[in-house]
Amino acid sequence: MADDVISVKDLVKVYDDVRAVDGITFAVEKGEVFAFLGPNGAGKTTTVEIIETIRDATSGEVSILGMDVKKNRTEILKRIGVLPQEFSSFDRLTVEETLKYYAALFCTDCDINKLIDLVNLEEHRKKLYINLSGGLKQRVGIAVSLVNDPEIIFLDEPTTGLDPRARHDVWEVIKGLKKEGKTIFLTTHYMEEAEVLADYIAIISKGKIIAYGTTTELIDKHFKTVKVTIKGGTEGVGSLAEKMGMPTQGRDNGNITIEASGNEQIVEFLNALKANNISYLSMDIRKPNLEELFLVLTGEALIDKRVTQ
Repeated sequence: MADDVISVKDLVKVYDDVRAVDGITFAVEKGEVFAFLGPNGAGKTTTVEIIETIRDATSGEVSILGMDVKKNRTEILKRIGVLPQEFSSFDRLTVEETLKYYAALFCTDCDINKLIDLVNLEEHRKKLYINLSGGLKQRVGIAVSLVNDPEIIFLDEPTTGLDPRARHDVWEVIKGLKKEGKTIFLTTHYMEEAEVLADYIAIISKGKIIAYGTTTELIDKHFKTVKVTIKGGTEGVGSLAEKMGMPTQGRDNGNITIEASGNEQIVEFLNALKANNISYLSMDIRKPNLEELFLVLTGEALIDKRVTQ
């Protein structure tokens, strides 16, 4: 496709007798946020490092901005930005000094003021890196990845270990980058992060792409029911649901969760509860989310045990 800025075709990486990446194909379009998800050992990191020109493939084709990663490494590196996992910088430099240092390192004449504004660090520009919170340090890292004004930005676990407030602040920065027309390649352990930010998602497991599409497309494809939790229901809720062909999934503290095929069946169930004089306190209707999809497809939870609680 003409709008593809990353193209991966039949990519294979073999270590001794292990196929870490097993013939995967996908593409990323200009200006989108693309989330690449997978459990540990799935081949995710190897794939990303090949795309970033850090590692060589065994076979297959990978191009960035229309350039082969094997033949055009120097030119590609000028046009991409990378935020590595657990980014760290010099403790005794201020935010402004840090960005000036990296700009000089990359021989770029970037607008430091614009960069600071883009990642919302204006009030922190004179603070030493060592005195910044984890969320602010990650924003500095994102700014560093932008000093060469890249067209594509690779963000590897950009909110690892951050508290919810700091995580949301970083999300806003990423949304701002998209508005600027940047293409974002995101790897994350947070399913909510992928749901909020990503236009397209690819899930890799055991070296193969097992799901590819938007969140809505993937959930609609793999789940045909919604979950309905009846809270504080009187006797007969579960048996009525079963009678109407709505399987019950579990009971917890007097609450019961059932599966419904859609809104029409839910309305029928509500009418049946009323007709049978079965009362309840409240009802929660929820479609399956990306985390549940991930568990179904991979059999594993994507958990970061370093998350700040």
